[in-house]
Amino acid sequence: MSDYDIVVVGAGMVGSAAAAVFGQRGLRVAVVEARMPQGDLNDGKIDLRVSAISRASQELLQQVGAWQNIDSKTISPYGEMRVWDADVPPESADVVHFDAADIGEPELGFIIENRRIQDALHRCLNALPSVVLFTPCSVEDLTRCDDAIAVRLDDGRKLKARLVIGADGARSRTRELAAIATRGWSYEQKAVVTHVTTSNSHRETAYQRFLTDGPIALLPLYDGRSSVVWSTTPGHADELLALEQESFCRRVEEATDAVLGRVTHSDRRAAFPLQLLHAVDYVRPNLVLIGDAAHAVHPLAGQGVNLGFADVRKLGDVCREVDTLELGDLSVLRRYERERKSENLLMMGSVDALNRLFRADTPLVGRARQVGMSLFNRIPPLKHAIIRRAMKGGQ
Repeated sequence: MSDYDIVVVGAGMVGSAAAAVFGQRGLRVAVVEARMPQGDLNDGKIDLRVSAISRASQELLQQVGAWQNIDSKTISPYGEMRVWDADVPPESADVVHFDAADIGEPELGFIIENRRIQDALHRCLNALPSVVLFTPCSVEDLTRCDDAIAVRLDDGRKLKARLVIGADGARSRTRELAAIATRGWSYEQKAVVTHVTTSNSHRETAYQRFLTDGPIALLPLYDGRSSVVWSTTPGHADELLALEQESFCRRVEEATDAVLGRVTHSDRRAAFPLQLLHAVDYVRPNLVLIGDAAHAVHPLAGQGVNLGFADVRKLGDVCREVDTLELGDLSVLRRYERERKSENLLMMGSVDALNRLFRADTPLVGRARQVGMSLFNRIPPLKHAIIRRAMKGGQ
């Protein structure tokens, strides 16, 4: 039995950030990961899995030293965002326009490949002598003993820690072993993702158009292309995946009102199902959930990983105030849960309501949406408040 202060289950972006935060404080941290990412970052390709990183998340990555490990040429800042309804032309005055310059900021956020963020965080962990990585390994069992938790791995090794952090995604084994229930539902949607080349420049602007089956987003990439995230019905998603490239490009062009001109080429395509998931509890004695293990949200607001990084920041702040022996104390962990659950519920509820509102296909609701967006566009203080909140990334 190897003793640690903390065991982090999951070495994805959120889990690795948590390990870095605590490892920098000299705490003994074990990180358990079943599958480490493969591939060469210098392969000349942009992976389909990208994230919109808020300014607050950038600050966390800078704090742990990961931001400095990301090649600046592969970071795509975006300073503007345009959002419009299916019945509104993209040049209309009713298009909601967010501009970082309106609040005196250089950008709203950054589009970065997940694998680059993860690699940068792993390089931080490798430089921390108090952090040990166990991979490829998965957690077989958790047993509470005294004021700690014994963790049994699938290779027979056993770890013991004051605190176990579950950062192992929406299908969290940690959450399951802790007998923490979840609430939520399937959106009966899939997100089709790819990268496209367009005849017009993206001008470091993110675009999102709401269609009756779900939103389609164009996110600016550093090589001039745009990442497509198209949320739609499962049947339509399967149809889009099966199309020849030329036909698919025409579909994207039509769905986005040709806002970037002609779509001339598309990369490979993939799709994943969308769901809302929320853990009933975030904590147990000596155990805490963060990231998608605690909450999974619709991608239309691009806040998924930002909410996870906000969890990391709050957990780090709460635990900084206590002695190492109190890391797993339930009263300490409840302070994290109270703040993060309320913030996450607010974001999840807002995103869910937006998704339902824009999928409602009735003339009355459609007209109400247009009026609401038009009014929103004409109230700068409200727009600026929304921009600042989005830049905080759920913190």
